[in-house]
Amino acid sequence: MKRLLAAAVLALGLAGMAHAAIDTYEFAKDGDRERFRELTKELRCPKCQNQDIADSNAPIAADLRKEIFRMLGEGKDNQQIIDFMVDRYGDFVRYKPALTGKTALLWFGPAGLLLAGVVVMAVIVRRRRAAPTDGSDALSPEERQRLDQLLDTKTDD
Repeated sequence: MKRLLAAAVLALGLAGMAHAAIDTYEFAKDGDRERFRELTKELRCPKCQNQDIADSNAPIAADLRKEIFRMLGEGKDNQQIIDFMVDRYGDFVRYKPALTGKTALLWFGPAGLLLAGVVVMAVIVRRRRAAPTDGSDALSPEERQRLDQLLDTKTDD
């Protein structure tokens, strides 16, 4: 009975994988096949947002793969295909957007924030080291006596 149940669970699990769409494209040249792989790995799925279109099962990713295949068949080079996708979907579609005025913050923002944090920490440390240590934060004699009384009563318990 356990084996039958395990077989049924395994069959149901494999049945879901059998329905996954697999794109098959016939390329005229092996170079086109490699360019197709490179382009589909470089471009981001607009729906999934964190997957390239080669790995995404979203319908829009399948459409983009077909579009890339069509454009490769027309003899367009990689830059023309990428430009087409960027014109259509914006810089977001690229995992590594080009360095432009619009994307400068993406490229240099994290380094700028890190540098600002280091500067702030350096200023704080420098101010603390330069602070006078005249003993103003030491206890007064009355406070010292009260502290001694409290510590003595705590140890007696």
